[in-house]
Amino acid sequence: MAAGSVVAFWVVALLLIAVPGADWAYAIGAGLAGRSVPLAISGLVLGYAVLTVIVAVGVGALVAGTPALLTTITLVGGAYLVWQGAATVARPAVPAAGGAPSGSRWATLARGVGVSGLNPKGLLLFLAVLPQFTDPHGSWPVAGQIGALGLLYMASCGSVYLGVGILARTVLAARPAVARVISRVSGAAMVVIGAVLLGERLLP
Repeated sequence: MAAGSVVAFWVVALLLIAVPGADWAYAIGAGLAGRSVPLAISGLVLGYAVLTVIVAVGVGALVAGTPALLTTITLVGGAYLVWQGAATVARPAVPAAGGAPSGSRWATLARGVGVSGLNPKGLLLFLAVLPQFTDPHGSWPVAGQIGALGLLYMASCGSVYLGVGILARTVLAARPAVARVISRVSGAAMVVIGAVLLGERLLP
């Protein structure tokens, strides 16, 4: 795998990460609710680690090529995002008093894994993007190259989303009204993303 391919993938990854979506919404919500931002982002990264392994071992191609299985994953992932987003809209996160954490550590980690790992768009993104930057004739096996690129993606998104969560907590800590609005907007974004996923599969 040439160094130029790695750099090109990194640039593409950063552009994709920079587009606000469910991950951004979760990172902002975690920061506002007083949850451990590093733990919340670790959950997101762990979800992408699962997707990387799935694609590296070839299961991802099977999923993408099996309409019924892909439909099931899409429905579960879309419903999860709608559920999380609706809960955020109904109970918007605000800066926790005294920085007290909201929710258990395991729940915070699990939410992050669910947001990224259950998002079928993430799986299809890995299937469509990662293989383009691998070299089937290189000295590394393709699975190893996908794993390395996946690690680069995880490190990049972990850094960006950590900054997003910390920035949300720092900037909005003294502005609970603004924090509530932003939290609701983030939750609404998750609902929209989940609804689009559901609509793509349920509507003719």
